[in-house]
Amino acid sequence: MKVSIIIPFYNEKNTLKEIVARVQKALPLHEKEIILIDDGSSDGSSEIAKSISEVTLIIHPKNKGKGAALRSGITKATGEVILFQDADIEYDPNDYQELLSFFETNQVDVVYGSRFIGKKQEHFFLHTYLANKFLSFLTRLLTPLPITDMETCYKAFRSDILKGLTLVEHKFGIEPEITMKMAHIKNIRYKEVPISYTGRSIKQGKKVRWWDGIRAIWCILKYGLFSRGK
Repeated sequence: MKVSIIIPFYNEKNTLKEIVARVQKALPLHEKEIILIDDGSSDGSSEIAKSISEVTLIIHPKNKGKGAALRSGITKATGEVILFQDADIEYDPNDYQELLSFFETNQVDVVYGSRFIGKKQEHFFLHTYLANKFLSFLTRLLTPLPITDMETCYKAFRSDILKGLTLVEHKFGIEPEITMKMAHIKNIRYKEVPISYTGRSIKQGKKVRWWDGIRAIWCILKYGLFSRGK
């Protein structure tokens, strides 16, 4: 089973090389491709990415947003399974094995790694915790799936499922858009697994801001009520 790991990044020179090394170490026996998308970085991240071996690099000359970067990676991906990975070190690639095991036995179409089940989390800031719990609660109200962590980075899909979605969000709205459109596919086989999480602050480089939360609410309503189609 070939796995495509899509890693968008924007100004992540301090963590990019380390996270790619962790990804490579986490999947030593899998056939895999690592796709890096430089979304207009200006801090030298692009030069670091060019120095990393055994990866595919896509460069956006200007910053377009996480959604645009993920869409570029999805288009390029050739694996049977596509997995998202942020370029910081909030998420641990050692969780890949549990995420991917259900695909190997053909039990699922989609697996989300949830920060809210099963494992103790480190540095989960209260405002982030409450915002994510609320967004996940709103998601459950409008979908048939028991989604506990809509905004999780760790989303894994059978490639044909993900590539079959028509995605349009440019920025962080891609997370609820993907979730709401995926959740309304008839007979979708969905599963969650517990994952580790070590949050970082805005001073440490976190990109999400309060207005992205407002946009997420709008996207949940938009794609959950008015635009469920692919």
